[in-house]
Amino acid sequence: MEESLSLLRQLKKEFDCREVDIRTYSPLALAYIGDSIYDVVIRTVVVERGNQSAKKLHRTAVRYVNAGTQARMAEALQEIMTEEEKEVYRRGRNAKSNSTAKNASVTDYRKATGMEALIGYLYLQDRMDRAVELVKQGLAYLGLEI
Repeated sequence: MEESLSLLRQLKKEFDCREVDIRTYSPLALAYIGDSIYDVVIRTVVVERGNQSAKKLHRTAVRYVNAGTQARMAEALQEIMTEEEKEVYRRGRNAKSNSTAKNASVTDYRKATGMEALIGYLYLQDRMDRAVELVKQGLAYLGLEI
């Protein structure tokens, strides 16, 4: 029986993506993919918790997928992040973005960008187990349950 590939390995194989040193990615590129990966994790859990209308699913997900929640999560996770993860987070947090926060302070927006960069970094390293662990721990630290 053939072992299934991770999503990342499958995408790289099917789309013939070249290998790139992940350390060369800009922190905003990491945050770009990390934002989507974080969103997929939250939406997957929300959908798996029960079949509801799309409107209810969206309202639930929005409670977790916003700069304020991500910023608080990043702060709570500092004590369990490795030094490597802290460095990726700091790079993302300190990156100069041309966009601004819609419904968050600049500080929260930057912390959320750092968190997204970390999630993107872990995803691109094919370490979704660690990314999911951090999201789960972050939600638990905040007392949030999906």
